[in-house]
Amino acid sequence: MKKSILILTLFILISTSLTFAQKSLFDGKSLAGWHSDVPAKDKDPNIKPSFIIRDGMLVSLGDPRGHLITDAVYQNYRLEVEYRFAGKPGNCGVLVHASTPRALYGMFPKSLEVQMQHQDAGDFWCIEEDITVPDMEARRGPKDTWGVNGNKARRIKNLTDGTEKPLGEWNTMVIECYKNSVKVWVNGVLVNEGTNCTVDKGQIALQAEGSEVEFKKLMLKPIKKLSK
Repeated sequence: MKKSILILTLFILISTSLTFAQKSLFDGKSLAGWHSDVPAKDKDPNIKPSFIIRDGMLVSLGDPRGHLITDAVYQNYRLEVEYRFAGKPGNCGVLVHASTPRALYGMFPKSLEVQMQHQDAGDFWCIEEDITVPDMEARRGPKDTWGVNGNKARRIKNLTDGTEKPLGEWNTMVIECYKNSVKVWVNGVLVNEGTNCTVDKGQIALQAEGSEVEFKKLMLKPIKKLSK
């Protein structure tokens, strides 16, 4: 009996994580629903936080480097993110289908990164997971260099640069994940689209990767197909 109850409880927990109504991942006042993974904190538990709430915004301070990760696992969704670089332009990213922490370089969780780096927004970076796009060799390099770890060709360039707004203005990034496909828009322009992703569900993560970035919207809703 106890074993049956445990199995039922686990099933309910998993189902709850994967099926959800439209919701904000950020309540405007706390990091509820998230946890951070900052490797430097292993050696210094009192190190300054990488992610804070400021003026009703979620802020990635950039350093110490690490990730802010949802507690829940999600599948088949549309994620709308409003962000801007608060100071100097730099690097950040949204990781979808995240799972095993610190799978790459002792830092990055196993995932597919949707790049937010200034002037490269919408690039894919393969982190122990993979995805296929049209014109793969033109956008990733020679096939024999492809890979998902180490010094392999993990970057898949976006379809078009120049979609980001001037520094200081808010950008909107929309990421749709449906089954094994991922589609990305920046400020309404389709910037990347891939299929045959090696994973179709996981946590969502934000990076602290050297630059301060402000987030004022992180809205998630379930989808039954990709937008055109």
